Amino acid sequence: MEWSKHYEWVLNLVHVGVHVVDKNGHTVFYNQTMAEIDGMNRENVIGKPFFELYPSLTVETSTINLALKKGIQTVEAMQTYVNFQGKQITTINSTYPLFEGDEIIGAVETAKDITRIVRMYDQTLELRKELFETKKKGRVTKGSADFHFGDLIGNSSNFQKALMIAKKAARSLSPVMICGATGTGKELVAQSIHNASIRREEPFIALNCAAVPKELMEGLLFGTTKGAFTGAIDRPGIFEQANKGTLFLDELNSLDLVLQAKLLRVLQDGKVRRLGGDTEKEMDVRIITAMNIDPMKALEQKILRTDLYYRLNVVHVQLPTLQERKTDIPLLADYFMKKLNNEFGSDVQTITDEALHSLRSYHWPGNIRELSHAMESAFNVIDIGYDKLEKRHLPAHIFQSATAIPVPKSPLDHKGEMNLPNMMEEYERETILQVFKENDSNISKTAKALGLKRQALQYKLNKYGIEK
Repeated sequence: MEWSKHYEWVLNLVHVGVHVVDKNGHTVFYNQTMAEIDGMNRENVIGKPFFELYPSLTVETSTINLALKKGIQTVEAMQTYVNFQGKQITTINSTYPLFEGDEIIGAVETAKDITRIVRMYDQTLELRKELFETKKKGRVTKGSADFHFGDLIGNSSNFQKALMIAKKAARSLSPVMICGATGTGKELVAQSIHNASIRREEPFIALNCAAVPKELMEGLLFGTTKGAFTGAIDRPGIFEQANKGTLFLDELNSLDLVLQAKLLRVLQDGKVRRLGGDTEKEMDVRIITAMNIDPMKALEQKILRTDLYYRLNVVHVQLPTLQERKTDIPLLADYFMKKLNNEFGSDVQTITDEALHSLRSYHWPGNIRELSHAMESAFNVIDIGYDKLEKRHLPAHIFQSATAIPVPKSPLDHKGEMNLPNMMEEYERETILQVFKENDSNISKTAKALGLKRQALQYKLNKYGIEK
């Protein structure tokens, strides 16, 4: 059987460019994906010398030439060149010499197109560079963090414990590691630490380590020097841009291990060298990191360096999930209701007890972010002029999950299996709310009716998010 035709058919199906040349550098195979990347016709490429196809490359910058002439293999290297249409293309290439015995008979190169990603990366860097230059010229006097500790809502003991640690961390310049599931507000806490610190007037720069390809990350972190790679220009990295301020690295565990080692070196030496540069600059940057997985699991899976972890985990802030702080849901729902009233131009004044029970009964895998989206969804379906958010306005998956958990009017009404502490808490809340309403939200009268001291009632009103 003639397998070569089948191999060619398979290679034309893959979403990676494949280019094979003979020992003289003439193209012998060129798949459809490579043709789409380069903007060329496959029929016009076969038999052509690769330097004729890529005139912007030189003997020093071409990975195919290095494989043919020196037998050097290149793995996942970034290469930028100009195609025949004058379009600048950036790819991640892996290039290997092909041997027959000890003789090099050709080379094969695979390429992944990252041109669009690089453009977005360049646009982001240019915007940050403009902000950086503006800051240097003294035209900006404030940091770039919007949230403060006063914006963080919640009275639950586990959330308050996390905030207490974060507030104490704001008094020093020690590294902070914030851990918690996605949607728990890690960046909000990071911004609050910055704004409560002596660096509040300096830059706050946030970077999600999972959002940038590893091939671009080094240049983004440490900056680039003209000539470091094809297309590189002199540009400061975010370490330079955050100098004297705070750098927040989210999803630290997504950072490539090689870059983790380089990051550790920068933290230890306090100096940054741009990619392709030969001089170092001293940096004074406060580092706050965040992870959405347990650091111990990251260490076990060997996706986080042990030495970097101990360097950055000087102060540890563990944010609870919304499932672990359900008593804060009324407060959070009220906050989002007021915020959304401003955004929608509406006048929703209350949330019904039934709707609130649905919110408290749901398990919230997306945490506070999901609660925010659920409230926004509700505001999109409330009729104009309607002043009450009801259960029917909530996303179906939330109130449907709550229908299986009826609101007990009394602990004694519940049949079968029960969670007594939760039932008693629910009963206490409903009783206080009812008496509070009957006494026109007067704290003194309500406390007297319930046989409680005023301070004790105020604590319980805050605990259950009951307001006038």
